[in-house]
Parts: sequence; structure tokens; C-alpha cells
Amino acid sequence: MMKILIIEDEKILADSLKTLLEGKGFEVEAVYDGETGKEYAELGIYDLLILDVMMPKMDGYEVARQVRSQRCSTPILMLTAKSEVEDRIKGLNSGADYYLTKPFDTAELLACINALLRRQGNQVDELVFGNTSLDLSSGKLICGEKSVRLSAKEFDVMRLLMQSKDRNLSKEALLARVWGYDSNAVENHVEVYIGFLRKKLRSIGSDISIEAIRRLGYHLEVK
Repeated sequence: MMKILIIEDEKILADSLKTLLEGKGFEVEAVYDGETGKEYAELGIYDLLILDVMMPKMDGYEVARQVRSQRCSTPILMLTAKSEVEDRIKGLNSGADYYLTKPFDTAELLACINALLRRQGNQVDELVFGNTSLDLSSGKLICGEKSVRLSAKEFDVMRLLMQSKDRNLSKEALLARVWGYDSNAVENHVEVYIGFLRKKLRSIGSDISIEAIRRLGYHLEVK
């Protein structure tokens, strides 16, 4: 399922976009300021960012620039109340792929989203660390001739770990990104899934280990 991140400080608009896109079969998260949006976007787990220009803490241009500086190639659709050519140029120069002026038509928004997702295609279809790859289309962990299929939650946790590589990911971050802020999941859930993944990595002869550092979370190391 394609994952979309909406970064928009008008909560009513953000939530109505979320509802609309979920109805079209996308998995959608919405955040309401630029700083939070940048943190989420840099996880690299989204297939598309929908980004408003005028926001508190950090405007959309700056979010796009910082996300691009992290070599994040996720397509960015910028939303703006300004239709001036200079603003569009500024948006494209900061890393946006397409520009939509508010108020926009729902059909136009969906056409833009589909075009950006099509253009992206299978740009990244696997993540690799050590001698092991995670196939994003099949949800399998692969090491040489051996492979093992991951459950949806295992896949999400592994994807985040492989994107963070040797940077620590806190339990709170994993809980929020994989289970969502509103879920009843607790930190113990993270530990259980890390246990499942360690077993599966061992079963295919992977040289990756998932290391835990007290109070800092988890990261990957090559044994």
C-alpha cells in the first residue's frame, strides 16, 4: 500500500485530505507543522509528501530543501495559496516536483498524485544492509539463496531499521511510526517484534544484527 505524508498546518484541510486519500486506498499520516513534517519525511518510509508552503516553525520551502539535502528522493507535491510564478519557481527550486494552488479541485489533486507516483515507479524497490536485502514489493528479507516473508508489522519495523542503518531508532519512534500515536501498543510490542526479526535474520544466515542500546533504542550492525 502506498504511504502518503501530509504536512499542512490547516488541520481541517489536512484531515479532510487524509480522509479523501484513505478512501482511495492510500495509507496516510498527517502532521501539522514543518518541523514535525521534516522529521517524519526524513524517515524515508513515504511514497509521496504533500507539503503546504505557509506553516509555523518551518515553511514548506525549507522543509523541502532540508529533506532533499538528506538525499531523500520522495516526490513532493507542494500546496500553496500563492499562484505567482516566482513562488512556483521557488518551490521547484527547493525540491518540489509539482505545485498545486489552493483552492484546488479534488480530481486535479488525485491526477497529480497518480502522476507523481507513476513517475517514481520502482525507483527504490529494495533496501540493502550487510549481505541482506529487504524487497519492498514482496515484503521478503533475502540473503543469498534464502529468503523469509515478513508480516506487515515486521516489515514496517525492518524497513525503518534498514533506512536508519547504524543510527539509533528509539522505541517511541518505532511505536509512533509503526503502530501509530493512537494505538494501545506499548514498548513491549517493539521488543517482541525485534525478537521475531532477529530469529528471521538468523534463519536466512544474515550478517545483520539488531543491537539495542539502553534508552537510545535500536540500530543495525554487520557482524
